[in-house]
Amino acid sequence: MVKEIKFGRITRTADVRMLNDMREVLYDKSQVSIRRNPELYYMYREIYKDDYDFETIKKHNLRYDITVIPPRMIGREYVKTAGHCHPKVPGTDVSYPEVYQILEGHGTYLLQKMEGGKVYDVVVINAQAGDYVIIPPGYCHITINTSDKTLKMSNWVCREFSSIYDPIKRHSGGAYYLLDTGFIKNPEYYEIPQIRYISPTEYPKFGLNEGQDMYNLVSGIGKLRFLKKPQEFMDDFNYIIGI
Repeated sequence: MVKEIKFGRITRTADVRMLNDMREVLYDKSQVSIRRNPELYYMYREIYKDDYDFETIKKHNLRYDITVIPPRMIGREYVKTAGHCHPKVPGTDVSYPEVYQILEGHGTYLLQKMEGGKVYDVVVINAQAGDYVIIPPGYCHITINTSDKTLKMSNWVCREFSSIYDPIKRHSGGAYYLLDTGFIKNPEYYEIPQIRYISPTEYPKFGLNEGQDMYNLVSGIGKLRFLKKPQEFMDDFNYIIGI
């Protein structure tokens, strides 16, 4: 796998997630081996096309990233991201949201609303190229590639955002594992709710319109205010997540 990505005038080298980095969150931990530690997926942070775009993005306290997940099985489990939760906006009780767009392939997003280690809601979104997936405040999430093609996705997030991995690690992964036979519950959680399936959706209020490349919001970056001030958009998030 090429570990560099060319985007406009810049080139980015990937942060690589290795199999052994995923030790705590795998369904079958016997897949981890000191003799075999393959690369699983690639994260390209702080992407922009030129200096003007960079200054615009930075001025608005945002960041654009790309993640690439080649197809793979880890034992019986489909390859996935490590999974993370989001920190709260300073001075509020609301965590930062995040928005993804599938650029190539298709992915399965597992979202779980957690508080004090208890899961109150589990949502699965199946998305394909061009689709948007919004991660609302209060939800941790994992992305899974169930296809035989590479999954490439982009995301916008507040620059002050820093992923929190411990809540997922402490429970040996998400509330559900996705195996070749389907989803199964993770016994490390107590009283897991049933999965709710929702569809990806465009959301013009946030500048997320069908058929448009999400990066181009750099030219209308005010639409991404919801990523920095989510407390002002809670009704929108509740509508998007179906509650």
